[in-house]
Amino acid sequence: MKIAVIQLQSVLDPSQNLATIRKFLKEANAQKVQAVFLPEVFYSISDGTKPTPYLVEGKNEHYEAIRSLATDFGLYILGGSAATLVDGKVMNRSYNFAPDGTELMTYDKINLFTVDLSKHPSNTVVDETRVYTAGNTPKILPLKEFNIGLSICFDLRFPELFRNYSYQGANVLSISSAFTVPTGKAHWHTLLRARAIENQCYVIASAQWGQHNEKMSTFGHSLIVDPWGEVLADAGEGEKIIYGELEIEKLESIRSRLNVLRNPKN
Repeated sequence: MKIAVIQLQSVLDPSQNLATIRKFLKEANAQKVQAVFLPEVFYSISDGTKPTPYLVEGKNEHYEAIRSLATDFGLYILGGSAATLVDGKVMNRSYNFAPDGTELMTYDKINLFTVDLSKHPSNTVVDETRVYTAGNTPKILPLKEFNIGLSICFDLRFPELFRNYSYQGANVLSISSAFTVPTGKAHWHTLLRARAIENQCYVIASAQWGQHNEKMSTFGHSLIVDPWGEVLADAGEGEKIIYGELEIEKLESIRSRLNVLRNPKN
């Protein structure tokens, strides 16, 4: 299955973000891509001190704007998240749509990011618990021959989530992110390759990049990693689209060579 990953420098105004995404989706269609993965908070990014005012709620205009990315281009739109109001609580919710606009599954970020790097030159301080309510349910999305374990950003640092996904049959891990620059430089590539290697899964890490506002700056380097831990594509810096192939034969070959997926519960 041919896939694409879009790396964005999202801003608060969703109309600007959607215009950039649509430009890349047009290119993806020309490349005969089947599924496109978007980054965390692709729809609207706030400064981290309060939620964006552009909240998805039910089937409102923001929901329909996201859904139309699938229907207008006839693509699977996967992984990316948008701030969503649910029963008075704001969730960081991943949306996944089929080409006909069917909502396949949503996932609410389980592990909220808290970091204090006030003594670091970046002076980065983030506490997502001031903005979001944590989800509590892991989700695996079946898509053709693949089973995609859904996650968002800080979830990456909790290997037990991904181990559970692999035990439950996942062979692809979607990790949409807005990683900060200092933590990204230190850990991003290492953690993503580790998740791929230890679970023998493809890892698709769609990321934000650049300076989004006065408070938020992200690392970029969206990655597609194969189950052996080899980086198939690295977006580096800038807004761009990268491509890769998910090959079930390659995945099965790697798993047959090195059996690391024994479930102690069985």
